[in-house]
Amino acid sequence: MTRQATRVRETGETSIEVSIDLDGSGKTDISTGIPFFDHMLDQVGRHGGLDLTVKAVGDLSIDTHHTIEDVSITVGEALREGLADKAGVTRFSSGRYPLDEALVDIALDLSGRPFVHWEVEIPECLPLGDPPFDPQLAEHAVSSLATAAAMTLHVELIRGRNVHHIIEAVFKGLGRSIRTAVARTGEAGIPSTKGTL
Repeated sequence: MTRQATRVRETGETSIEVSIDLDGSGKTDISTGIPFFDHMLDQVGRHGGLDLTVKAVGDLSIDTHHTIEDVSITVGEALREGLADKAGVTRFSSGRYPLDEALVDIALDLSGRPFVHWEVEIPECLPLGDPPFDPQLAEHAVSSLATAAAMTLHVELIRGRNVHHIIEAVFKGLGRSIRTAVARTGEAGIPSTKGTL
């Protein structure tokens, strides 16, 4: 059974198409009009072992917020759809992920119950890239993705000073955590005493 999905989101602010293959090889094709955000989504795909295509057009002349939010929601929806009933998946994953001086702790459960705990203090800095990615939107991006995917996610910054490193460690760790959680165990059943996730 292939674990693929395509989701389209059209609003008055954005037009987005996302395709995902959970059993891919980490091949990505990301275009949101926000280079730093493209770079972060590329980390999720590559480290998640996901084939991920994102095409987005948004009202960037107003702000990058709408595009970042809607893309994150659409990626989360595609991930959830690709997982279908989640039969045979590992379900849980956790780990610590470094990027130079930055270190983040991530715990993830494909629980079907959206919950995000974010304990990442982002140091004050100028927005990243052009058009600018406001570092404060990293939380919103991750939370929107996780909520749309119906996962429980805990993200904690252990240490770090460089804002780019902190945010990139989060997205790389998220990708790696997704990779572990969606991996097939070889068992046929749904990993829950409820019989559903």
